[in-house]
Amino acid sequence: HVQLVESGGGSAQAGGSLRLSCTASGFTPERDDVGWFRQAPGKEREGVAAISPGSGRRWYGDSVRGRFTIARDAAQDTITLQMNDLKPEDGGVYYCAADSGVVDPLTAFEYHNWGQGTQVTVS
Repeated sequence: HVQLVESGGGSAQAGGSLRLSCTASGFTPERDDVGWFRQAPGKEREGVAAISPGSGRRWYGDSVRGRFTIARDAAQDTITLQMNDLKPEDGGVYYCAADSGVVDPLTAFEYHNWGQGTQVTVS
């Protein structure tokens, strides 16, 4: 059973940075992909970034490419999302998700294991 806990959310000014962490238990890095998603009020959940720890492949949404970086800290079983040059439209609740057999890593319905989310506000 995969359990995911996000941390690191908070408030930042436009142009600033935040670093989110997703700590996973019951996670099999050779098999499972991990994605970061965000959801703003009244909007659909959006794929931000994803990583396949086994292969090292990474994917990024068009709106964050070049500004956000997803990475894995294998020693701590943590997936991080470094967010730079933040914009107000980056605000929302950020969720970490993990699953195996993912076809499109930036599509929310591919994942069945989700964290509780962490709020990011950019002003």
